[in-house]
Amino acid sequence: MPINSLQLDFHDEFGPHKVIRVYEPKLDLYGALVVDNIAAGPSIGGLRMAPDVTIGECFRLARAMTLKNAAAGLPHGGGKSVLASDPRMPAGQKEARIRAFACALASEEGYIFGPDMGTDEQCMAWVRDEIGRAVGLPRVIGGIPLDELGATGFGLMHSIQAALPFIGLTLDGARMAVQGFGSVGMHAARFLAEKGTILVAASDSDGAVANPGGLDVAALIAHKRAGGSVSTFAGGQACERDAIIAVECDIWIPAARPDVVTIDNVDQLQTRIVAQGANIPLTEAAEKRLHERGVLCLPDFIANAGGVICAAMEYHGVGETAAFAEIADRIAHNTDEMLSRSKADNTTPRQAALDMAIVRLRAAMSTRRWSIF
Repeated sequence: MPINSLQLDFHDEFGPHKVIRVYEPKLDLYGALVVDNIAAGPSIGGLRMAPDVTIGECFRLARAMTLKNAAAGLPHGGGKSVLASDPRMPAGQKEARIRAFACALASEEGYIFGPDMGTDEQCMAWVRDEIGRAVGLPRVIGGIPLDELGATGFGLMHSIQAALPFIGLTLDGARMAVQGFGSVGMHAARFLAEKGTILVAASDSDGAVANPGGLDVAALIAHKRAGGSVSTFAGGQACERDAIIAVECDIWIPAARPDVVTIDNVDQLQTRIVAQGANIPLTEAAEKRLHERGVLCLPDFIANAGGVICAAMEYHGVGETAAFAEIADRIAHNTDEMLSRSKADNTTPRQAALDMAIVRLRAAMSTRRWSIF
């Protein structure tokens, strides 16, 4: 199984604190948890469900969460969990697997479950029912349903809005393309469209759709929620899934899986700004290449921190309105600080963001008896 493709010997000054594999033969369940760093507090990170996840991917995502929480100034560390299963399996089977996985990790109090690709608010309700430790819960049980409300997409919009003055662009009339029109991508498109941005292309796992004159965002969201692929949407021209990379636009939003843009395809991008809605969607080499080309690239742990900020606010009892105000304020401030540092130091936005996050992370670690515990 993919989950067994492991490299467990990596460590640095920040972690990982724990790496745990979970196997339940009766359910044919393979899973893993990486708690990367909990110096600032218990880690928050989503449960990702996909057939091909690996512990290597899980660690990279957990480290991204460490940086994301540190950069956002939250009292939490980074973690991630993964289940090697098809999230579209029958609901009863999915519930059994998630409940079993949560029970296996019940004693890991340094990790708080949240929704991620392949999981949602209902899944977090199952986790909470089993172990009492989850965020992104349905509203009916007191949660802030961050995927339903679009917390990550809301934050992404604010990051883009804060970045545009650095390249002399405004949202009104700008053209955007969204790679991965799921819970993050569709909400980002919705919030940006409300500011006058025009969606010219979108993709999902089954294909893509494009219309240089603009796609009807509300109609496309309704089509997706009814179970359709963007490629079957009547308001545009269907095309191959990966054609989204070469669509000419002003704002390109990767909001799906890791490593969709590499050094091999990065030069196909025809955009002025890349706003990372997904975690680790670009390789380091691809980001450096974009910087050389003068394309502004907003790193994941700054731009898409809306979800974890919302989750942390929920965990500490903050209400929905206040949580969204925190998202707007923290992400806009961090984006501006990152890009100002990048310009002043003549470095990439990611390096500037890393410098910000690492200073905060080391400060948190210095307060603990054991540096990563």
